Amino acid sequence: MPYAQTSFFVEPWLKYKKPIVRQLAFAIASPNILSSIPSELSIAHSFNLHTNEHWQEHYKNYESRLEQLDLDSTELDIFLSKLKSTRLGLRFEMFFWFWLLDDKYHYYKLIEHSIQIIDGPKTVGELDFLIFNNKENRIEHWEVALKYYLAEKDFSLPFWYGLNRSDTFARKLNHFTQKQFQFSHVLEQEISHKFAVMKGQLFLPKYHLNEMHPAWINPARRLGTWGTTILPPSEEFYRLSRQEWICPDLQKTSETARWWTDGLYFQRKNQHHYMYRNTHLLTP
Repeated sequence: MPYAQTSFFVEPWLKYKKPIVRQLAFAIASPNILSSIPSELSIAHSFNLHTNEHWQEHYKNYESRLEQLDLDSTELDIFLSKLKSTRLGLRFEMFFWFWLLDDKYHYYKLIEHSIQIIDGPKTVGELDFLIFNNKENRIEHWEVALKYYLAEKDFSLPFWYGLNRSDTFARKLNHFTQKQFQFSHVLEQEISHKFAVMKGQLFLPKYHLNEMHPAWINPARRLGTWGTTILPPSEEFYRLSRQEWICPDLQKTSETARWWTDGLYFQRKNQHHYMYRNTHLLTP
C-alpha cells in the first residue's frame, strides 16, 4: 500500500532555543528512520531497533535536564568541543555519549565507548557503545548512525542514496549485520542484545509521493522530498548549514534561496525539508 504519513509529529526538539540543545534533544527524542528491519536484508548477525515509545520515554525523563542546558549549555559546549572533526555522524555520536554519561536520567550505565577489536596487527571491528541496562539486567551493544537517504527507481533498498553516491541504505544495513554486530563477547562481557540506533531523515522524489513505498519506513519520522528542479520562490526555502542538518536553528541562518546548490533546504512554515541534487550526481 502507499505510504501514509501522519499529519502530526512529536518533535519536541523544536522548542529549545540553543542550537546545541536542539540537536541533543533531536538525538534523544527522534524516532528511528526504520520501523522494522527490511525483509530484503540478508541477516548474518541479527540486531534490533528501539520502538518509538522507547525514545519518547527517555526524552520525557531527560526533559528537565534539556531545559537546564537551554538556560546554560556550558557543560554541553565543553563536552562537544572535544570533537575536532566536522563529520555530522561523529557529532551525533557525541550527543549520545553525553546523554549516556548523564545516568541520573535513565537506566543505562555506559561501560565503554568506541571499543576497537584487535586481532594481531589488524583491527577487525569497532563498537560504538557497550552498555549495561539496569532495568533489564543485561549487556547491550549499540551502533549509532545519523543518515540521510533519498529514494530512486523502485524505492527498494539498494536505491536509497546518501550524500556520497557509494553510501546506500543497503550498504549501511549490510555493514551492520555482517560486520558491526558480529561480536558476542567484548571486554569479558557477554552481549545480550544488539541495537541499531539509526536516525536522520529519508527523502522521497517530489513528484512520486503517492507511489508504493517500503513498509519499513517509519511513519513517525517526518519525510523530506528531493528533486533536481528549482522550487518556486514563493515556497521560501533557505539552505541549512551543516550542523542544522541535525536540527534547524530557531532563527533562519541564510536568506531565502534565489539560486540552488547541492544540499538541504528548509521551509520553516511547514517544517519541510527539500534536498536539491544536481542531475549529474544521479548517474551510477
